[in-house]
Amino acid sequence: MVTLTDVDIIQLLRKNNLNQDTFQENVVKKLREKGLKVATAESCTGGLISERITRVSGSSEVFDCGICSYANAIKMKVLGVREDTLAILGAVSAETAIQMAEGVKKLSGADIAVSTTGIAGPTGGTAEKPVGLVYMGVCTKEKAYAVKLMLGGTNAQNSRAYIRKLASDAALFTVLSECHSS
Repeated sequence: MVTLTDVDIIQLLRKNNLNQDTFQENVVKKLREKGLKVATAESCTGGLISERITRVSGSSEVFDCGICSYANAIKMKVLGVREDTLAILGAVSAETAIQMAEGVKKLSGADIAVSTTGIAGPTGGTAEKPVGLVYMGVCTKEKAYAVKLMLGGTNAQNSRAYIRKLASDAALFTVLSECHSS
């Protein structure tokens, strides 16, 4: 599994000439050009990815569904995350992220689904699962996978807003990358 830090994400955006504050416009434009739809299942980002997509005029052509599934009961009931996955591995795991993405893809019929689950802090972290640990799930017609994000602490930047913003950046960048693959 790929692991990205906050520095990695910022460098990826710079390398691809993407403005951290406006590149959701590039995402919506590319989805429209390719005739693709995206759906989101968000826990730690609390709807931020959906908000950034729908901030763009014309996003209704490419976005039908965003689920904010903060509670495990909603992850199971709405997205189909398995109870044993949550019981054994926890909500903050690669497997949960993948199942969230698969669930919202199935629910929405989207071409690309992305999910986030993690610990945005400033509380709730442990030695095994520190503040800033986020798993992003991605599901397309061809594949489902997770990316591990370590977003708290590289530059002593472990604020909740910083972690949530970078997790949404990573998700939007991944959607853009999947558009290029389709």
